[in-house]
Amino acid sequence: MAIPYPHFNFSTSESMETALSSPQSPVILTQDELKKIAAYKAVEHVESGMVIGLGTGSTAKHAVARIGELLHQGKLKNIVGIPTSKMTHEQALSLGIPLSDIDTYPVLDLAIDGADEVDTHLNLVKGRGGSLLREKMIEGACKKFIVIVDESKLVKYIGGSGLAMPVEIVPFCWKFTAKRLQDLFGYAGCVAKLRTNGGEPFVTDNGNYIVEMFFKKDIGDLNVASDAILRLAGVVEHGMFLDMATTVIVAGELGVTIKNKHK
Repeated sequence: MAIPYPHFNFSTSESMETALSSPQSPVILTQDELKKIAAYKAVEHVESGMVIGLGTGSTAKHAVARIGELLHQGKLKNIVGIPTSKMTHEQALSLGIPLSDIDTYPVLDLAIDGADEVDTHLNLVKGRGGSLLREKMIEGACKKFIVIVDESKLVKYIGGSGLAMPVEIVPFCWKFTAKRLQDLFGYAGCVAKLRTNGGEPFVTDNGNYIVEMFFKKDIGDLNVASDAILRLAGVVEHGMFLDMATTVIVAGELGVTIKNKHK
């Protein structure tokens, strides 16, 4: 059951807090407002003294901004942030969030990040922003991983949105690797394309390329698919985050829904 929002202007953090705490009749919200609501709800799980994985992307940036705001207000103290990308690193620095890495903190209390797809078992597609490797390394080291999305990201099966499932690969002979990836999922009508930026290959924070995989059908057993992708020489990591999310917070037109992983 969704927790509904009141009629309210969401331009300030104060009004956002009011919206989350006082259920009234629903309002029509933009996608970015929905993302912000999910992000604020996730940050309620952050406590002083925690080591926090800071996600990347249009939804996670709201959570990072909120953490910075609460630190500035003195409502949070002694937070250490572990950013999942150079972009998030720069945002967190600008907000005065103390930063470190997983060499120093190999176990994190919590990570908050968005997702590109969430299936009915809370498996995810992430990395359309190009940060999937660092996201998976950091979020895989967390005691809790809270995923924040708007309801447009919910799918019946991974790949079900018709949008890209990214795979990070080494630049060497990338066409060869992309062809092998496409052939691997021929049964699902897969098309594999190199991600570009201004006509040039998009380069990740790690100096690698991204192959975007598009599926026309369900690819089946995700663990089998994961193993097959990772066995290909030239593949660094893929954007399927399987059995990693502990909580998914979904903001929709009718309110916030919280989905927890079944133990």
